[in-house]
Amino acid sequence: MTIPAVLTGDCRALMPPRGPFDLILADPPYGDTSLAWDRRVEGWLPLARQSLAPTGSMWLFGSLRAFMAVASELREAGFRYAQEIVWEKQNGSGFHADRFKRVHELIAQFYRSDAAWSAIYNAVQTTPDATARTVRRKRRPPHTGHIDAGHYVSEDGGPRLMRSVIYARNAHGRAIHPTEKPSALLEILIRTSCPEGGLVADWFAGSGAAGEACRLTGRRYLGCEIDAGMAEKARARIAAVLPFEGRAAP
Repeated sequence: MTIPAVLTGDCRALMPPRGPFDLILADPPYGDTSLAWDRRVEGWLPLARQSLAPTGSMWLFGSLRAFMAVASELREAGFRYAQEIVWEKQNGSGFHADRFKRVHELIAQFYRSDAAWSAIYNAVQTTPDATARTVRRKRRPPHTGHIDAGHYVSEDGGPRLMRSVIYARNAHGRAIHPTEKPSALLEILIRTSCPEGGLVADWFAGSGAAGEACRLTGRRYLGCEIDAGMAEKARARIAAVLPFEGRAAP
């Protein structure tokens, strides 16, 4: 398997030549706060679109405010919206103007506007928590006499389509990066949208959680982090998951 790598520098300069990517994961600064590091990165979306394989897609983290701010940029860059999921956390954050505690984030999937949705790689994810239910026949039988209602029963614990609201504990108390996403959540996105052995691009790598998830799911990984100290921590984190074999990432 290809060695996961984390490049140090600006993703706009370093990532595009290393495509095409089967999946792009992106958790850029949302620009929602006054924190020094929370500044929107301009111009990366067209470059991401150019580096995406025709059958690939991008999962983009953000708040609704952030998505509204870049909606026109996504269209102009050549991205088409597919679907979104909600990440539910066990605790969250809040701003002075909020009237509800924020315990969720949005993750939206986009694909190339010149591609058909049917051609995009998507592996249906299921959960083993179906519950038994009875569905009664709607039409009366054509004959007379006493007849029990027709029904079918689904098996308890059977598979069902994974729901769009996904609960996953955040990394508070053990996070390496201030906006770190849980590896378990990233694994779901990777399994859904990248074939086994495919190449995942993490344009804002942070602590390398996505690289860890790629190692655990059998996907190749290439990340980019502008903070040199954080990039080194990400490389160490990924290296600790499994021994590396093979050659360096493209």
